[in-house]
Amino acid sequence: MTWLLYGATGYTGRLIARRAAALGQRPVLAGRNAAKLVPLAAELGLEHRVFGLGDPAAIRHGLDGVETVAHCAGPFARTALPMATACLDSGTHYVDITGEIDVFESLHALDAPAEKAGITLLPGAGFDVVPTDCVAALLAARLPDATQLDLAFLIGGGASPGTARTALEGMGVGGRIRTGGEIRTVPVGSRQVQAAFPSGTRKVVSIPWGDVSTAYYSTGIPDVTTYTYVPVPTPALAASRLLRVGPLRGALAGVVGKLVRGPGERALSGSRSEVWGRARDAAGNTVTATLTGPGPYGMTADSVLRIIGRLPGLPTGFQTPSLALGADYAGTLDGVTVTVEALG
Repeated sequence: MTWLLYGATGYTGRLIARRAAALGQRPVLAGRNAAKLVPLAAELGLEHRVFGLGDPAAIRHGLDGVETVAHCAGPFARTALPMATACLDSGTHYVDITGEIDVFESLHALDAPAEKAGITLLPGAGFDVVPTDCVAALLAARLPDATQLDLAFLIGGGASPGTARTALEGMGVGGRIRTGGEIRTVPVGSRQVQAAFPSGTRKVVSIPWGDVSTAYYSTGIPDVTTYTYVPVPTPALAASRLLRVGPLRGALAGVVGKLVRGPGERALSGSRSEVWGRARDAAGNTVTATLTGPGPYGMTADSVLRIIGRLPGLPTGFQTPSLALGADYAGTLDGVTVTVEALG
């Protein structure tokens, strides 16, 4: 199978490219920056294609002869639809690593066209949102009548430039939750809960994470809130409100690539991630689950390559990771352990 890795010179793209080459895979590396792309392709002995996402004809030409795209160039609010639309036109399966709520919603709206084209649209194929999505699906299977879902995550190791830029843009939108099946805007940190992570219980604050979109499609649970641990919540949440000012947010995004380099080799190999989830039904019954695993970037590279290896062959149309691969999928990833607690 011929597959293309777009955004190959970004932090996560490079991890995926190098891991693929080490496993003997031969992806076509692609991106818009020839000065960065050509040396990487030469280092790994792989084919490369240079094209941007501003010209639909150029994208379609770049996808010529390609069966699947692993799209890793964010912020996906700007890049996902141009690539996904070209995939619809060319009959190319689409996989990305977004965690952006509005991107999931936009791609979900392409479900019928993707079915007609016979392609799979599978966003969120990395840490965003594979571990949380699979935990959500496991909880829903244990408590089928659940009406409320809380998902929290804890990560270490630092962020890549792309992740930092995406986080800045997301903060400008504010917090998001799903209530009664509808996505609503709320202040970041407006909800707080105690999350019993395997490493210890921590107070977590609500943030706009991709599962606000995807968990509803994966489980049908109408009320979804996503959380993370913020070591110093008050300044962080105050900053998120300031970042709703467009010029300030834009200025910070312009310099983040110079200030944020991504986890180094030691941090990358030593970082860990944890997920906690809780589902509750109208009668007050609850079930919880936890997940532990490698840091988000290593887990993302592992997951993307596993998914690529199963395409074609996954269901067509819009898919979440658990819908396409099963609720147990996250537990098959390297170093991941999942535990579902007894119904309480």
